[in-house]
Amino acid sequence: MLLVLDDESGRPVIDSVSLDHALAGAVLLELVNSGRVSPAGADDEDVKEGRLLVRDDSATGDAVLDDGLSRLEKKPVSAKRAVELLVKGTRVAVLGQLSTRGLITTEKSKVLGVFPRKSWPALDTEHEGRIRERLNAVLLRGEQADPHISSLVVLLSAIRAVHKIVEGDKSALKARAKEVAEGDFAGPAVKKAIASVHAATANVVVVSGGS
Repeated sequence: MLLVLDDESGRPVIDSVSLDHALAGAVLLELVNSGRVSPAGADDEDVKEGRLLVRDDSATGDAVLDDGLSRLEKKPVSAKRAVELLVKGTRVAVLGQLSTRGLITTEKSKVLGVFPRKSWPALDTEHEGRIRERLNAVLLRGEQADPHISSLVVLLSAIRAVHKIVEGDKSALKARAKEVAEGDFAGPAVKKAIASVHAATANVVVVSGGS
């Protein structure tokens, strides 16, 4: 969320559909990377292979992730459906967390003096700066990506926003992001789930006309 908010204006640099689905995808990938959710395999009887299952419903300690986990507990779902289930309310919850942590503030204004609008300028950019530096190291300097950064690259690629977050040649960034996303940063089951989340998120952005 911090990456897609302009620090000064507090407005997102991507469209709202892409933003909401990227955040939903991020929640899902956190649950996958933590081992709480994974795709069904041949040993999961009566469940279509590839459907996402909740393997561990214990609390994560993060309100957004715990809420997401509760939404996925009822039955196995496709990655596309999982993202859809996680969209509603996630942006508001994430913005609330960031505000509580003192990283952003909420400002209200009116467009043309009539239409209400909110923005979220940065108050503390240290955490965001560390993430940006790690992204730059991986995408611009070719350094090895850890699972967290790899997952982030997968999401940014899905919403076609890598070039909006990292400054550089658009074609080169796209190629490097693809290389990272296809790299050996996770086991087969996790990679399969992440690929499904990428496809689900990218499909929504394409349908919505996001760029």
